[in-house]
Amino acid sequence: MNQTNSIVIDGNLVKDGTFSEPKTGFKVYRMSVAVNRWYKNENGESVDKVSYFEAEAYGNAAEFCNKYCKKGSPVRIVGRLQQDRWTTKEGKSDSKVYVVAEHIELLKRPGMEAAEIKAKTTEPASANASPAQAEPQAVEVSAAQEEVAVF
Repeated sequence: MNQTNSIVIDGNLVKDGTFSEPKTGFKVYRMSVAVNRWYKNENGESVDKVSYFEAEAYGNAAEFCNKYCKKGSPVRIVGRLQQDRWTTKEGKSDSKVYVVAEHIELLKRPGMEAAEIKAKTTEPASANASPAQAEPQAVEVSAAQEEVAVF
C-alpha cells in the first residue's frame, strides 16, 4: 500500500531552469524555487525567511517550462518528494531530495497575458524506458483570468 507523499509549494524561480533529453529520450526540466515565509518575531519585527527547493518536470510539461518558466516566474508546484541515493567514489553514501512536479501553475502577475494550459505529466518507468513506452500526454488550451496553469 502506498503511503501519502505530497507537497505544494508557491514561490519564484531562482534562475532559468535546465532542459535536457537524457539518453532515454525523455524530456526533463530541472528548476530551483525560492519560497518566502514572513512572520513577526518575539520583538514584533518582521522577518523574511527563504527556503530553496529543487524540482523536476517531465515530458510535455518539461517542454512548456523550458519555453515559459524564466528566472523570477511565480509558480505553484504540486507533486511528491523523491530521494535519490548513491555511493560516492570515496565509498560514502549520499542522497538528494527533490520535488517531482505532477502539476505546475505559472501564477499570474499584473499585466500578464492569461492562457490556461493543462498537460498530463509522465516520467520514465525506469532508466531503460523509452518515450514510446511512456503514458500518452494530452494538452488542452483555454482562456483563464487569474492564473496561467501548466500541467
